[in-house]
Amino acid sequence: MWRDEEADPPALTCQVGKTQLSYRLRCIEDLHAMLQAKGDWVPLGAADEQKAAAGGTVEAWGRSPDNPVRGWYGLKKGLRGRFGMYVPPLLEALGLADLEHNPRNNRMRAT
Repeated sequence: MWRDEEADPPALTCQVGKTQLSYRLRCIEDLHAMLQAKGDWVPLGAADEQKAAAGGTVEAWGRSPDNPVRGWYGLKKGLRGRFGMYVPPLLEALGLADLEHNPRNNRMRAT
């Protein structure tokens, strides 16, 4: 993952094999703020863009009209999903969140 602050809008880019996903760079601060406001564990719920996200998950929040950007944090049509899979480990690495590492149904919370 890397930051591209020169992009319009500024982006967080995630390279997964040959696939490149991009999310709004502000997702780091926005997701951390949402987790702080919740004050408890939030399920990740990763899903592709074409699949519905389970309610109450990080994935659902990352595409909700009620989040700070009023919709998708993902920037590339067709590859806007998987927010709940790729962004949470970055928040953990930055020391902004605790993340579970179970085989399935993982959750995260603000630190």
